[in-house]
Amino acid sequence: MVQPNSSNARRHFLKSGLATAVASSGMALGVPTFLSGCTSVTEAGRTQRQWDAEANLIKAMIKRPAFPELEVSVADFLKEHNSDFKQALHAAIEHLTSQGGGKVVVPKGDWVSNGPIHLKSNINLHVEQGAIIRFSTRPDDYKPYVYTRWEGMELMGYSPLIYAFEQTNIAITGKGTLDGSATKDNWWPWKGKWKTSAWGDDPVENQKYTRDTLQEMVEKAIPVSDRVFENNYLRPPFIQPYRCENVLIEGVTILRSPFWLVNPVLCKSVTINDVYCKSFGPNSDGCDPESCTNVLISNCTFDTGDDCIAIKSGRNADGRRVNVPCSNIVIEHCEMKAGHGGVVIGSEISGGVENLYAQYCNMSSPDLDRGIRIKTNSIRGGHLKNLNYRNINIGTVKDAVVVNFFYEEGDAGNFPPLLEDITVENLHVESADRAFMLRGYDHTPISGLTLNNIVIKRALQDAVIENVAQLSLNNVVVNDKPFERKEK
Repeated sequence: MVQPNSSNARRHFLKSGLATAVASSGMALGVPTFLSGCTSVTEAGRTQRQWDAEANLIKAMIKRPAFPELEVSVADFLKEHNSDFKQALHAAIEHLTSQGGGKVVVPKGDWVSNGPIHLKSNINLHVEQGAIIRFSTRPDDYKPYVYTRWEGMELMGYSPLIYAFEQTNIAITGKGTLDGSATKDNWWPWKGKWKTSAWGDDPVENQKYTRDTLQEMVEKAIPVSDRVFENNYLRPPFIQPYRCENVLIEGVTILRSPFWLVNPVLCKSVTINDVYCKSFGPNSDGCDPESCTNVLISNCTFDTGDDCIAIKSGRNADGRRVNVPCSNIVIEHCEMKAGHGGVVIGSEISGGVENLYAQYCNMSSPDLDRGIRIKTNSIRGGHLKNLNYRNINIGTVKDAVVVNFFYEEGDAGNFPPLLEDITVENLHVESADRAFMLRGYDHTPISGLTLNNIVIKRALQDAVIENVAQLSLNNVVVNDKPFERKEK
């Protein structure tokens, strides 16, 4: 059943949400029609003009970094640092930082970094086409530990391969390649059993034991400075700017990550454009913005061993302690190949997410498990509101649209998720095992979900719909027939 006041509720939310964000940013607001309420909204959804205005308003709030004209090449610093690439690169960064910043160029060639790269404010790390930076796989090279997040929990852990902490105006650009060098022979077995029992079954070198202890520390509110492990088997993410502003990652290819590939945390104004992510290891998520505000992910290709894009905001008690949602996110013109999910919310989503616009994306692979996915449970919780997906084409997928409150621990906590204003519109799917997998709780059903103009040409199995309230179906066609809800 369509809720009669859903359009008014949406306009009210946007007035109090996005409009407030614009005002607090100091930007002049020429009120568009979707905020003024002058443009009519049909029962089946908003007009394209309104949707464009909402997404464009977010993009207008994102500030790309700007840099001084100064430029140096890392090659100019090699001689004085005995041809050690990492030392030469940091010397180049320090040199430019002392002069107010600029572009550090990594020229064509095969370079080896024996440890992490730490960026500083006003530095653009430019990796030229034909340049490859290969990173060490020795864990000790990523010490001393830094303030980081791992699966939504803060700790003092291995430095990400490329890291920045509380910096402003930073970038990684160019058409070069960043290779984490991770394989089944180094980082990946720390996952524990994964796909095959032939590796990753060590009772010590297994992330489970470090992860379990970290989770206990989180629940006991142990200070982050004391969350330190002598024997640490939590693999570092590839790129993690932490509490940074005006972040740009553009043009590069990212390969073989130990863990998540691009993971901005608690950042403001993040642009990720024209990035190619390819990594088939465990937890090889392509792009995971966590608790970030004003994010654009565009023109990227994801071919990954886990979720292509996953929006996150902290796990369990830590997510509620930090209490910063991921907000104002636009995803557009991206291609999703292999992965557990195309555009995903969760599962570390305890801080909530709001104002997401995913549009004009193509997804297709026999190895793509789910197209649009929301995953959480009553331990994670999270208030998820104003999530919008439109103009998405899916070729082959297992489940086209998934909302699952039973992820991992299931209904075992006291923080049931809350969904509000979730819209999927103009979705075209060639072939799916199932069209919809929607599983809520009997005490807290899925709510506020609208499906408009959806065509799933071939679905092999019946949809699963359990404990779903306020489901609005408008022109939904599956196997050439109007879709009829059948609650199990």
